[in-house]
Amino acid sequence: MKILITDDDKEIVELLTIYATNEDYEVIQAFDGDDALKKIAENPDIAMMVLDIMMPGKDGITVIKELRKRDVDMPILLLSAKSSDMDKISGLTTGADDYVTKPFNPLEVMARIKSLLRRASSAGDDSATIEVGPLVINKNSHEVTTTDGQQIQLTALEFGILYLLASNPNNVFSADEIFERVWQQESVVSAKTVMVHVSHLRDKIGEATGGDKVISTVWGVGYKITA
Repeated sequence: MKILITDDDKEIVELLTIYATNEDYEVIQAFDGDDALKKIAENPDIAMMVLDIMMPGKDGITVIKELRKRDVDMPILLLSAKSSDMDKISGLTTGADDYVTKPFNPLEVMARIKSLLRRASSAGDDSATIEVGPLVINKNSHEVTTTDGQQIQLTALEFGILYLLASNPNNVFSADEIFERVWQQESVVSAKTVMVHVSHLRDKIGEATGGDKVISTVWGVGYKITA
């Protein structure tokens, strides 16, 4: 399985390459945003990307925006020396799936990579189709459409959140529960991460449906979809 590691710090790229290779991943390296976009165009079978935010030329946020405009929905793990909540929210809102702050433990990065790939690969394990409100959710094809046929482009994690809630109508899931079941790892300070993804998901749904965001917030508890 191919993963793309992009950072202008060559030592970081080499370090993560060693760890990823030891886990039997095939690593493609890039050292700036333009190089990353070129490598993705040349290797359409890249399964996910580890991406630094601060790089010369096109930064990580710009790369994500360009990929999401092209409907490239591979999982993206951001790396950055920036640690403020707003920096994390900016990256996640743009379309990243997870975020690790430098300096990091390479083992943690590998755990995040495995989790994101596991989440993406499990998207087609169930052939069930769910209709909820104005949405038709197909687990097998990983597609979400409105009942009038308009397709909604979601990332793997956004789809996972929507499918979890839609599969359990009227059940309220806390941010911790969503994180553990969708990200498939133990919840560690996950509330803001989940909040950003849910907000982005609701915006996409609302734009496609003319305002019906489908997912309700139960204040102080979590999120649900009402049957």
